[in-house]
Amino acid sequence: MNANWKQDPRIKKMNPQKIALLNEFANRVERTPKDQLMTTLLSLNAEASQRGIQFNDEETDLLISIMSANMTPNERSRMETLRMLSKNLMNRNKK
Repeated sequence: MNANWKQDPRIKKMNPQKIALLNEFANRVERTPKDQLMTTLLSLNAEASQRGIQFNDEETDLLISIMSANMTPNERSRMETLRMLSKNLMNRNKK
């Protein structure tokens, strides 16, 4: 993931805590081998929850569009799958 997402004007509307978490997330993802990406994303989601940080649907859509801008169709598909899994986990935790 390149750092161009940081320049997106829509990011500036987000809470600074969320932006800091995204920076941390981006740094971890860059160092993560592709075969371990799913595990890393799920652990980051859990960590955000523990910190009391949740992204609403609009923010999540924005993040997905920014992060997937330079991805191949296959990578975008995987990203969408991860998003759905994350959403299911969040819904399960709310019950």
